[in-house]
Amino acid sequence: MTPAALILAGSRPGAPDPVAHAQGVSHKALVDVNGQPMLARVVGAVREAGLSPVAVVASDPAVIALAQRLDCTVIPAEQGPSASVAAAFQRLGAPLLVTTSDHALLRPEWIAQFLRDTPGGTDVSVLLARREAIEAAMPGSRRTYLRLADGAWSGCNLFLLRTPAARAALDTWSMVEANRKKPWRIAARLGPGMLLAFLLGRLSLAAALDRLGGGIGIVARPVAADDGLAAVDVDKPSDLEDARRLLAGR
Repeated sequence: MTPAALILAGSRPGAPDPVAHAQGVSHKALVDVNGQPMLARVVGAVREAGLSPVAVVASDPAVIALAQRLDCTVIPAEQGPSASVAAAFQRLGAPLLVTTSDHALLRPEWIAQFLRDTPGGTDVSVLLARREAIEAAMPGSRRTYLRLADGAWSGCNLFLLRTPAARAALDTWSMVEANRKKPWRIAARLGPGMLLAFLLGRLSLAAALDRLGGGIGIVARPVAADDGLAAVDVDKPSDLEDARRLLAGR
């Protein structure tokens, strides 16, 4: 069954987004990347990968208007990404591929690989890239890494809610998102044994996801990205310049 696609383009509370502020627009999704708004690039990639329907979570009026022009379903943003995904999942159902509007380099091949390599029987899968793959694809890139026994990993902003049971993962997703730069806190939530394994450098990515999923009664699996560029999104102005340069070179 072909997944629907959900693109997160809500606004985080607090200080203005640095990329949007630097580009003089109300939301990062509107930033021009080599002739197209960033959101339009992401919508184009998921459609080229064959996903349908395509929905956008948004609260900014200009982003809503753009999503409507792109013939996307608009879902009002909730308080935080996990709550927004929960509302969309209730409406769109499974399978649902989730990504973000700042994934300016997103390619349909990455989506196809992610769907192909997600193991059967999985309720939730997440695409991540190894540090070696990222640095090979983009030398000098500075990302946030989760350092585990089987290497250093960075998220690719691609998640697959493959079955209806995936709904149980959304509260855990919120916890992981809040602690993504403090992985020992995530390990501590998995129990003393997992925390000790993490501190000793013996906790693998697959084991961590298996324990996270098992704690809520689902099967969660990681998928390693073939292309390290899949982990490069636009979080800061320098990322935007990198994305423009890379796209210009394609």
